[in-house]
Amino acid sequence: MSAATLPMIIQGGMGVAISDWRLAHTVAQAGQLGVISGTGIDTVLVRRLQDGDPGGHMRRALAAFPIPAIAEDALQRYFLPEGRKPGESYAMIPMYRKAANPFRERLAILSAFVEVYLAKAGHAGVVGINLLTKVQMPNLPLLYGAMLAGVDVVLMGAGIPLEIPAALDALAEHKLATMRFDVENLPAGEEAHLALNPASLWDGPPPALRRPYFLPIIASNSLAMMLVRRAKGRVDGFVVEGPTAGGHNAPPRNSGEFNERGEPVYGPRDVVDLVKLRDLGLPFWLAGGVGSPEGLQRALDAGANGIQVGTLFAYCAESGMEDGLRQSVLEAVLRGEVRVRTDPLASPTGFPFKVVTWLNAPGEEGHRERVCDLGYLRTPYINEKGELAYRCASEPIDAYVRKGGELAATEGRQCLCNALMANIGFGQERKGHVEPPLITSGDDLVTMGGFLNGRTRYSAAEVIAYLRGNAG
Repeated sequence: MSAATLPMIIQGGMGVAISDWRLAHTVAQAGQLGVISGTGIDTVLVRRLQDGDPGGHMRRALAAFPIPAIAEDALQRYFLPEGRKPGESYAMIPMYRKAANPFRERLAILSAFVEVYLAKAGHAGVVGINLLTKVQMPNLPLLYGAMLAGVDVVLMGAGIPLEIPAALDALAEHKLATMRFDVENLPAGEEAHLALNPASLWDGPPPALRRPYFLPIIASNSLAMMLVRRAKGRVDGFVVEGPTAGGHNAPPRNSGEFNERGEPVYGPRDVVDLVKLRDLGLPFWLAGGVGSPEGLQRALDAGANGIQVGTLFAYCAESGMEDGLRQSVLEAVLRGEVRVRTDPLASPTGFPFKVVTWLNAPGEEGHRERVCDLGYLRTPYINEKGELAYRCASEPIDAYVRKGGELAATEGRQCLCNALMANIGFGQERKGHVEPPLITSGDDLVTMGGFLNGRTRYSAAEVIAYLRGNAG
C-alpha cells in the first residue's frame, strides 16, 4: 500500500479523545481511515483507570504492552477497582518538561500504545494518530508508543511539523530521535532540542517497527512547499484544512481584521491553490466544510484523494463526547439554536479556536477557574535568571504576569486542557465544583439538521454511508 491508496474518507482526529479508540476502530473496520487523537491521551488513560476501567479495555491493552514493567507501574499508581469516591478529585500526573522524568515519558509512550492498540484490534483496517505540533514536549514519546502498536498514519497540524518525518525514520529503527524545541526569549544563535532514545527502554532486542505514513495538515501552499523541500524525511501527502474546520485554525494571512462578531476575517490569501498543490505530486485530502456527498465529489473533482471529516463524526454515537453534551447540541441543531464562533482569544496558543454556543447548554453556568495544572499548552521561555521556565496565558493572571507575560495576553483566555477533558466526562473536581465543558466544532454544525432529519442519535457507519452517497 502507498499513501495514494489510503482510504477516501479520513475521520478527523478531534479534541481530547473525542476521536477515541472506539470511533477510530469503527471507522477503520468500515474501510476508511480511523484516527485517534493523541492530545492529552496520557491524562485520559489515568482518568479511565481511576474511574475503574469500565469494560476492562485499558487493562486489556496494558497487558499487551511489550514492556510489562511500565504497564504494571501505571496500574499500581492509578487503577482504582471501585473507581473514585463521590466528589474525589482525579490524581494528577506531573506536567511535562523538556527533561521529562522517566515515568512521565513512559506514561506518554504507554498511553499512545493503548489507544492505537484498541483502535486496531480485530480488523485489518487503517488507523492513524493526530497530534498537535504546538504541543511539543509529548510528541516524540507519543509517536513511539503509537508505532509500537502499529499505527499506519501520523497526521499533524497546529504548527510546522518540519522535523517529524526524520523523527519517524529514527523511531522506526529505535534510534535517538530529536526535534527542535521552540522556546521564547532564547538567546540569539542558540537552539534547544527535544530528544527520545528508545534504546534506553529495552533490556533485550526491541520489536521490528514499520514507519507510518506522514500527512501534515496544512493551510497554505507555502507550508506544503516548505515541508516537501526542507523536511529531512519523507512527506507522504497532505490534509488541506480550511478555516471552517473545528478546533484550532491557522491564523489568517491578513491579521488584525475582524467581522462584527469579533471573528478573524479570512480572505483569498487563505485559500490553498489546489492546482499548485497537485504539482507537488503528492496525494491530498480536503478538510473543513466538505462533510457531505457533494463536498466529497467537489474534492475528487479538484484532484484530491478524498476528504477529512470531523463534525459529523464528532457527534456520532461512537465518539468520546459525553452523552448529555452530544444530545444537548444535536437537539439545539434541530431547533436552529446552535452557533459556532471563531474565537481569536479562547486558546492560550494564540491560534483562533472554534467555540460552540447554544441555549440550555449543560455546564454553561459552571465554575471555570483560571488554572494550569495539566500544562499541555504551556509556553516554554527563558526567564530573567536565564533558566528554562513555563507559563500559560490561561493560568492565574498574577502568576502569568509575574513570569513576564503581558497582561493583555490573558484577556479572554480559557483553560482548554481542562475544558476538553470535561467534554468527554473527565472534568476535574475542585472544592465541590466540576470543570465545565467547552465544545468546538466546524462551521457546518449549524447546517447539520438536514443530515440529522429529526434524529439526535446516529452511528459512524451512517456517516460513512451518507458521505459515500449510499444513505437510505
